Amino acid sequence: MTRVALGVSYNGHAYSGWQSQLSGNTIQDKLEAALARFATHRVGTLCAGRTDAGVHGLMQVVHFDTPLDRPAASWVRGTNTFLPPDIAVQWAQPVTDDFHARGSAMARRYAYVLLQSPVRPSVDAGRVGWVFRPLDQDAMQDAADLLVGEHDFTSFRASACQAKSPVKTLQPIRITRRGMHAPHPEPGWAPCYWRFEFEANAFLHHMIRNIMGCLIAIGQGEKPARWMEQVLDARSRDAAAPTFSPDGLYFLGPVYDARWGLPQRTAAYDWLP
Repeated sequence: MTRVALGVSYNGHAYSGWQSQLSGNTIQDKLEAALARFATHRVGTLCAGRTDAGVHGLMQVVHFDTPLDRPAASWVRGTNTFLPPDIAVQWAQPVTDDFHARGSAMARRYAYVLLQSPVRPSVDAGRVGWVFRPLDQDAMQDAADLLVGEHDFTSFRASACQAKSPVKTLQPIRITRRGMHAPHPEPGWAPCYWRFEFEANAFLHHMIRNIMGCLIAIGQGEKPARWMEQVLDARSRDAAAPTFSPDGLYFLGPVYDARWGLPQRTAAYDWLP
């Protein structure tokens, strides 16, 4: 048997998340069906990090075992032949049997892309979150800094979360803004895109979307930056803001030790604001 790792990108807007469901409308279902058609045998995959309905992936990593011996490029082209246009294998690479897409990951990375504009998204609908009130970058960054390090993130955990522990280690959150060049007719408005980057050893179910809900409440002046500390210390989901939209959330991919020799990014990274 040969173990193969794949890097997969997808637009999650039309799907019910990563994990296989009876409906068959998940990324895993579509990928395994395509692999089975190309490999002519049933293929089961394990992923680096499950994504929710509507969440996108720029470099989801999976592995599977197969008795076939085919070139890496063949796995890419052959599998893509049977995938829908919004899912694509970016790369394939044989790995040793001790590689595990989830277990070998040292960290996981996400980005949230947010449109700030009085007008809702159109061409980027489903690919960005949206707020129609201006945001205060300094206040959001001050609040985000309070989450850095090892903490109990119960307040940002969905009730359906299956993680064994709510304690995770979060790296500094990077918040950047890309402004629009054209002036807007509404006084005081500066439409722009925001990008929030997250990295942690692991994430809880809905953790980033719940953090985003709190950051936006703070950015819009509804809460002070120090409120984030109160939410964290409460260790109660009721203390946090509502879960924010999945539309702008992207799984950038896992972080592996260099010894595995796997790609760190794909072409899908380069279009993202």
